[in-house]
Amino acid sequence: MAKESTSRPEWAEGGPDQGFNSFVRAGTEMATARTRTVKRRRALKADDYVQGVLAGDRTMLGRTITLIESNAAAHREVAQEVLSALLPHTGKSIRVGITGVPGAGKSTTIEALGKWLCDQEHRLAVLAIDPSSSVTKGSILGDKTRMVELSRHPNAFIRPSPNGGNLGGVARKTRETLLVCEAFGCDVIILETVGVGQSEVTVRSMVDFFMLLSIAGAGDELQGIKKGVIELADLIAVNKADGDNVQRARMAKAELNRVLSFLAPATQGWKTKAVMCSALTKEGLPELWEKVEDFRRQTGESGEFQRRREKQRVEWLDALLTEGLQDLFFRDPTVKERLVGIRQQVAKGEVPAAQAAENLLALWNG
Repeated sequence: MAKESTSRPEWAEGGPDQGFNSFVRAGTEMATARTRTVKRRRALKADDYVQGVLAGDRTMLGRTITLIESNAAAHREVAQEVLSALLPHTGKSIRVGITGVPGAGKSTTIEALGKWLCDQEHRLAVLAIDPSSSVTKGSILGDKTRMVELSRHPNAFIRPSPNGGNLGGVARKTRETLLVCEAFGCDVIILETVGVGQSEVTVRSMVDFFMLLSIAGAGDELQGIKKGVIELADLIAVNKADGDNVQRARMAKAELNRVLSFLAPATQGWKTKAVMCSALTKEGLPELWEKVEDFRRQTGESGEFQRRREKQRVEWLDALLTEGLQDLFFRDPTVKERLVGIRQQVAKGEVPAAQAAENLLALWNG
């Protein structure tokens, strides 16, 4: 008689009487679960970040930028040590800011231009400044989702940066991020603005070359373009110059060049021009970049390139001093104690804002 399988259920059909027999299985001792020891990752030192960036380690590049963006006091101390060590390896790139009217195709153009540059053996960093959540202060949309092909290129590095609620939609640490990317070996850095408020002015103060993207076929060719933004531009590119839109793009280019002839140049010794391009067909992109190279060569020979860089460093210092003083002011215990009441007085119209500010500053300075 075959031996009953112990794999049968506890209650199984039995003999001829169709009754049910019970099978009892011998118990087994429960295996003791092995506890996995979680090893804490060793805290990186400043030299680890420095050596990783200089060695071209992309993972370490991202971690270094994260360190720089941190507001933790302990991180800031290490970050400053890292930046000081990387500083001698910076300054060799061309920094290009790109803004544009709504619908101009900024991300598409940056991806097309970026891929072309990477194929020409340039090492590219794209710092995409995104809108930030007013609650979390973090990026809502990362540009890697809009530049999929470029993000996969081995010569490209894309970093969406939260703006932290700062004026102009620009990340507070973007200037330092630029330096890290240069030390990493990027010879072209593109900074895309969020295109709102004063972001164009802020980005203009951080880059060597500022480009404005426009489009044709929208009725008024200057629609959506502020005069102030045009005055900041070193080049205006009329995008989407393809298909049936080529003729309209030519007309837009002519109109923009007419307007530019009446404006002072954004950079001394350089004449701002309008050109055509198509991010879709890639036509005009090499010519567009040729303008950037011409700009670098011409301003380099005249000394304007270096003068602008020096001016930007001083502006950076002033911005950091302003930020630091503001932080010290609002952290002061006496100011904190008086500020709530004074704000209420100003809100109710009991005290002029200017007088209230003077009183608080005098209190802090005293």
